[in-house]
Amino acid sequence: MPRFHCPTALSSSTVLELPAGAARHVQVLRLQPGDAITLFGGDTSGEFHATVTQMGRSSVQVRVGDFAPTQREPALRVHLAVGMPANERMDWLVEKAAELGVASIQPLTTERSVLRLSGERADKKVVHWQSVAVAACEQCGGNHVPLILPVKTLAQWVKYRGEAAGSAVPGLLLSLRANALALRTAAATFIEPSALAAPGTSASRLGVTFLSGPEGGLSQGEEDAALAAGFTPVTLGPRVLRAETAALAALAALLV
Repeated sequence: MPRFHCPTALSSSTVLELPAGAARHVQVLRLQPGDAITLFGGDTSGEFHATVTQMGRSSVQVRVGDFAPTQREPALRVHLAVGMPANERMDWLVEKAAELGVASIQPLTTERSVLRLSGERADKKVVHWQSVAVAACEQCGGNHVPLILPVKTLAQWVKYRGEAAGSAVPGLLLSLRANALALRTAAATFIEPSALAAPGTSASRLGVTFLSGPEGGLSQGEEDAALAAGFTPVTLGPRVLRAETAALAALAALLV
């Protein structure tokens, strides 16, 4: 059954017009009145059955049916902070991270970043990446759409995190340092054990922040700043992975 993100208040037995993005998607699929669809708001633990009732030239009306308390989110909330890889690789990273169940993504500009964004260009990219995350959740069945946060420099983000409540969340730093712990060892040591329970449970909503660099990795100074802010260095093994591969490998190890 086709799934559509509908970031509006949903309740059973109501009739509503779909947002423009979802309406276009319905029209592209050539759905007709009477066809069944699924709607999800992006921040709930469930979804709604619905039926198309009316197709307009640029609008789609649906009747919302029963709520299904479907839980497909990982028990552990992983917040990914990543030095943005260049070209389409960031799009690919956002898509796959959303499929895996990441809670949020913080795009970062670092000393070695090839992709550098600021101002209006950065804002447009964030909107684009948010739409990529929505489409990924529509496809994979996820009911929580990860939030794509505004682009920051690594220095800005580390300072902000240190001043905010987020500093209470354990931080893991992907690093090639000799003292880096194996990721799974670090996860077992620094993450609340109940957070590693089976998907679908509500054991822990605290989670972990995972910091990964861009092409070329983070500089020594940037790593030192992250370590001073309380991050623990971790490794995925002896191979040097591409920036987008490393971030996704870490998410898979923590979430799947």
